[in-house]
Order: sequence, then C-alpha cells, then structure tokens
Amino acid sequence: MASALSSLRYGDSLSVVAISGATAVLCEAISWLLIYRTATYNSLRATIERHSRKLDAMKAGASSSSSSSAASSGSSQPAGSSSSRAKKMDRVETSLKDAARELSLAKLKSGAVVAAVLFVVFGLLNSLFEGRAVAKLPFAPVPLVQRMSHRGVPGNDPTDCSMVFLYFLCSISIRTNLQKLLGFAPPRAAAAAGGGLFPMPDPKVN
Repeated sequence: MASALSSLRYGDSLSVVAISGATAVLCEAISWLLIYRTATYNSLRATIERHSRKLDAMKAGASSSSSSSAASSGSSQPAGSSSSRAKKMDRVETSLKDAARELSLAKLKSGAVVAAVLFVVFGLLNSLFEGRAVAKLPFAPVPLVQRMSHRGVPGNDPTDCSMVFLYFLCSISIRTNLQKLLGFAPPRAAAAAGGGLFPMPDPKVN
C-alpha cells in the first residue's frame, strides 16, 4: 500500500497517515482483546462513574444547603453535620482515586504489546522514509518544535516535515479520536480524580 501511495503527488504523506491509522486500529484491537472486554475493566469503569455521580451529588447538596442556611437569617448549620458530610466526601473521593489508579494499572497489560507494535512500525517507516521530507508545513515552526519536525531531513527549509513528526501527530490524534468513537476513552471522572499511577500528593494529607 505504501508503494502505491508513493506514486501520488502527496504519496509520502498519505502513506504515513495510512500506516498511522492502521497502527491505531491494530493497537485498539489489542487493547480490546487484553483489557476493554474484561470484567475487571468494565467493573472499574462502572465504579468510577458511580463514585463520580455520588461525589457530584454530595457537592451539589453541600452547596445548596450552605446557600439556603446563609439566606435564612438567624439559622446556622450544625458544625457536626458539615464535618460528617466532609468526611463522607473525602471517603468517596479516596475511593474514586483508588479506582482510577487500578484502572491505570489494568491498562499496563497491553502496554508492552502496543509498545512492541509501535516500535516495529516506526522501524519500518524509518527505513522507508529516512532522510526524506514527507510533507510541507504551512508555517515555520519554532526552533524547539523544528528539532523534531526537521529531524533527519536534509536542507535548510524549516517547513520540511520529517516522518517522525508526522507519524507522531497522526498516531496521537487518530488513536485519541478512535477511542472516543468506540467508547474506550478514559472516563472523565478518572482524569478529574487524579488517581493515576503517579498521583500528585494530596494537600489535605500534608
């Protein structure tokens, strides 16, 4: 397919984009086979969504009760009630972070296989397009970006785009949109909870 596309005017660019798309589909198929179809993954996603909805409801209830108590003159909310609500919210938030961390760990199962596939594909592309500009950028990138966009490309034209840069952009964008289309994108609640493999320290604990 790459040789057929290379005969076109933008053959090199189309070849890199097509191979990037095929690689993204293959990686998602591997991820589905090893992760997405498992009961553990689906259970963790359901747990994250459930805790997220519960936490949102608790926050909404806390804000509405505080605003209503402030509006009514002479009435004050008991300190024990607010403290108990805050403890419940902390417990739910901790459970949400733990579930998000376990979800990140579950995804590591396919990480090695996907990395091996990407390594093989990148080596193939590098052998096909080494020392060639595969596309023209519509602008001259800043020097920091130009180190990657012009990597291994002869000449001094800053708009010449290397295979590495185009493949990097296509792989990220295609796979991200493919995950959203198939419903495999990470839950928003997991990202909001910040419970990844290396979470930031909780300021409450400190």
